[in-house]
Amino acid sequence: MAPTPEAAAQAASRTAARAGARAEQSASSFSRWVEQHRLLAISLGLGTLAVGGAAGYYFFAGPRTRGGAPPPASGTSSPRLSSEKAAAGGEKKKKKKSKGGKKSAAADAGSLPAREDGPLLEEATDEELFLLSEDAIRRIPEDRRKDLAQKLKLLGNKAYSRREFDAAVGHYTKAIAADPQAVFYSNRAACYSNLGRPADVVPDCDEALRMDATYVKALNRRAVAREQLGGDAAEEGPQGEEARATLFKSLVDFTAVGILGQFKDQSAIDAVERVLKKIASSKAKEILRTREPRLPSPTFVTAYLEAFRSKPRPQLPASPSRGDNQLMLAYDAIEARNYPHGFTLLNESLSNDAAEDKLSSETLEAMALNMRGTFRFVIGDAPGALEDLERSTTLLPGYAQTWVKKASVHMELGDKDEAFRDFDRATTADASDPDIYYHRGQVHFILSEFDEAITDYKKSTELDNTFIFSQVQHAVARYKKGETERSMHEFKKLLRTFESSSEAYNYFGELLLDQQKFEEAVEQFDRAIEIEGGKTNSPSVLPMINKALALFQWKQDMPTAESLCRKALETDPDCDTAVATLAQLSLQQGKITEAIGYFQQSAKIARTYQELENAITYENASRAQLEFIKSFPKEGAALSQLAQLV
Repeated sequence: MAPTPEAAAQAASRTAARAGARAEQSASSFSRWVEQHRLLAISLGLGTLAVGGAAGYYFFAGPRTRGGAPPPASGTSSPRLSSEKAAAGGEKKKKKKSKGGKKSAAADAGSLPAREDGPLLEEATDEELFLLSEDAIRRIPEDRRKDLAQKLKLLGNKAYSRREFDAAVGHYTKAIAADPQAVFYSNRAACYSNLGRPADVVPDCDEALRMDATYVKALNRRAVAREQLGGDAAEEGPQGEEARATLFKSLVDFTAVGILGQFKDQSAIDAVERVLKKIASSKAKEILRTREPRLPSPTFVTAYLEAFRSKPRPQLPASPSRGDNQLMLAYDAIEARNYPHGFTLLNESLSNDAAEDKLSSETLEAMALNMRGTFRFVIGDAPGALEDLERSTTLLPGYAQTWVKKASVHMELGDKDEAFRDFDRATTADASDPDIYYHRGQVHFILSEFDEAITDYKKSTELDNTFIFSQVQHAVARYKKGETERSMHEFKKLLRTFESSSEAYNYFGELLLDQQKFEEAVEQFDRAIEIEGGKTNSPSVLPMINKALALFQWKQDMPTAESLCRKALETDPDCDTAVATLAQLSLQQGKITEAIGYFQQSAKIARTYQELENAITYENASRAQLEFIKSFPKEGAALSQLAQLV
């Protein structure tokens, strides 16, 4: 489908958007894949002493004095059971008689019984063992420790269900001391999460995942904690970069949760989207804050300028000023498609300090502001563009084109109502200007108001039937309404009327491609490529990219598709659509590292905040998938195979 000139502002994200859109009839298998996979990351042991064969084990800290409690071992806690009341979450001890008829070691006084040989472990109750310190628990024989660990886990689960998270932490901590298991670390991490302690969640999940790399609950808990630690990454400078690094770790974990869960966990998929948005939006703002403005590719600038009918240059006075001459040189550079030089000359014509060097009339100043505002708009500086265009309309309110351009800027700024008011002002200035109706039709088209768009395109063509774009868009709008046969008839008529125009063949090829008529589409793209090849100044490379997409979808001819895109970049190194298409092709072949490089290049040439955010989004999504493949080789191999299915 032919891109509208208003929508040309989103050229850098056009191909990436196809990849992420829900599959329509013309969507490639890779696009479907990206949508599905958006989403297309102790011991200090105390020796035991056997007495009477293997019958029982003492648990004490060191040498005992006759009739007294054992002194604490150096560097360890006293093994007195009564000292562990607080750590046990207030669990009350039960009094129980030992086999010998004496009180248990957990007597009221809290000290060990006054026996020289100490209490036998086999005589200790679970309640008594629950009160032991972590160090003491580690010294219990393995078979008893494992049983104790499960019972401590049950205590922790009960405390957790009562939302007694501090008590639950104590139980899980002792369970870990008794028998370190992934579930104990994960459960304790859940307690820390409920206590608002994300910094403690992460190391526990690290331990759980060290024991079981595919433990999805631990992955999810760590992801949530890392997202909390990363915040919204709104800070500028190093603090923002650090926050984004933490958020990326969260993204890796959420991505792993989604893939390991076979994309059935909607909350994980939503989390991937949410974290990607935080990373990309904050990074895009930081880049736009710090980088110098730059013009987009010649293909893009030409597309926007040619969306307006050619207007005659303003007349110079008999004795033009320096500013007047600079303005004329700017027009020369723009006609030669030397856009950077033209923009520089426009700035110079408006920046002269000496009175005799300034533009000599309000009309010339208005025209210079009109053109500079146009360049500011294509650069992505919508506020600066609006400032210039408003000054221009103040100086020359009867020049309709400036009002139309203001409407484009207001649409990019999201102010639809003001855009339509600009169109009304344009018709007041000059109701016979066909550009008004063409561009207003484009706005209706973008809003899916196809009947209104068709009416405006028709009016534009009635005022000037030599302009191809209003007629192309009229046919496209018919197609979008479902009037396929009528649309095809209009396109065939256009090919006869504009047989030397590459646009007619290119746009018709896109319509055929949308219907999966691949062979016919390629024929149209070849004819457009032939026509563009005869141009000397900045030929359009879009037909080559469209042919690459057609061959990819039709025959999965990766080598030819890549060759066409690389050739397009040789002609137009800043062609965002070529870069985005190469990124797609790389991902389709499992060349994720290459794709990441293309997304980085796309970010460098992005014109608007939205384009930049899209590029950063896809870069980080690809990085997260690469991390998954590295961390989970078996599952990653299956994911790579899925990516290459056609």
